[in-house]
Amino acid sequence: MIARHTRLREEADVRRVRSRGKASAHGALVARVLPNHTDPPQNRYTVIAGKKSGKAVQRNRLKRLTREALRGYHPYLRKGYDIAFICRGTLEEMPDLPTAQECLRRIFAKADLIDPAARLNPEGGPPMPGEPVRTSWTRPPARPVDRPDAGDGESPAPPESVAARPSSNEQG
Repeated sequence: MIARHTRLREEADVRRVRSRGKASAHGALVARVLPNHTDPPQNRYTVIAGKKSGKAVQRNRLKRLTREALRGYHPYLRKGYDIAFICRGTLEEMPDLPTAQECLRRIFAKADLIDPAARLNPEGGPPMPGEPVRTSWTRPPARPVDRPDAGDGESPAPPESVAARPSSNEQG
């Protein structure tokens, strides 16, 4: 599942990307790419499979394969784009994850979406087709908040209003 903060959720946004976005295609996938103006810059994605792709089970499998392949590329893409992936082929054209990774790799290369800094990453950059996906949709962990009362090891006393309330057992 694509993380909520990276999903293109509004129907109007999806229509805008599909109508105005620049198309790049390879195999069973078409990507429509449109710059967005989110602050801070981030990519938002949606995966669409029409009825020409097969029945519900086949459409859902195509979407799952595309999302899983996309999960591996997400950290290595330039930020600030809305991207709609349209599955135009059937499950026979994209039967497994390596095929989906190859389609995405070629689409991202055509659209020039791979971040140049990611190619120099010591982790090795985006996955090649057939490699396992090593990344996650999750945001980096938040830094812990320094609280001035957290260092003494004691829990703070409850506010007066809470301490003065009778418990349910005492109300009789």
